Amino acid sequence: MKFIHTLLTATLVGISMGALAHEDADHKKKSGAVRMEQKDWGIAGQGKAVKRTIEIKMGDNMRFSPERIEVRQGEVVKFVMKNNGKLMHELVIGTKKVLEEHAALMVKFPNMEHEEPYMAHIKPGATGQMIWNFNRPGEFDFACLINGHYQAGMIGKITVVAATAATAALSANKEAHGHKH
Repeated sequence: MKFIHTLLTATLVGISMGALAHEDADHKKKSGAVRMEQKDWGIAGQGKAVKRTIEIKMGDNMRFSPERIEVRQGEVVKFVMKNNGKLMHELVIGTKKVLEEHAALMVKFPNMEHEEPYMAHIKPGATGQMIWNFNRPGEFDFACLINGHYQAGMIGKITVVAATAATAALSANKEAHGHKH
């Protein structure tokens, strides 16, 4: 019985340490080629193709700033994320369903490692970046999936405007201002 009690205690301590390790872990992206895998919300982008840089601030109030982002289909965006808090935060892009499933896994396995090009972990006071090609239109989300952060409302929305709608809006704007090309 004493052996079982000791084993159970050691297991619980190990699990607790694993949860703490995720908060303090160094989540730098591994060097090497970025995995180019098409997702519903786009594909990893190349630095030379970046059309726009968007700064996103994250804090211990469990909010992103801005919380809403609009891009055009085909636009390659470099996100520069600044963690203004004292806790580890992350930014993960996906559909609501994918993010909810991942958040549930993070509750069960808080020290789970992931190195996808649509995910970035940012240490307290640090800055990180991600380059993403929004090659599909639609409504997508971004969130911090560290245990408890998503549940506290650390989420945002990305609207990817279809290329045809974006082109029409751009043309209408140019015509309204007297520009002809």
